[in-house]
Amino acid sequence: MFARKIKIEIVEPEGPRLCPLGWIDSFCMRSFTGRTAFDDTLPLADGDLEVGFRVDVEALRRDMEDWMTRKFGQGQPVRPRATPR
Repeated sequence: MFARKIKIEIVEPEGPRLCPLGWIDSFCMRSFTGRTAFDDTLPLADGDLEVGFRVDVEALRRDMEDWMTRKFGQGQPVRPRATPR
């Protein structure tokens, strides 16, 4: 089910950093998108996410950006980057 590995980074002016596991886990545990494909996600470590084939990686990135900006952005945009490994 979790056949693809995705690297999640937060792009900042100083350069990219691995997205904290807590942020990834918090996003994946929520059921706010209504996208059942996101049920096929498994957070493993900072910047490390496994997903199933039903997960649209760009849709995942967009939804993470929206949610992380609201949750962790403190008034600033949070720019995640999702890269297949």
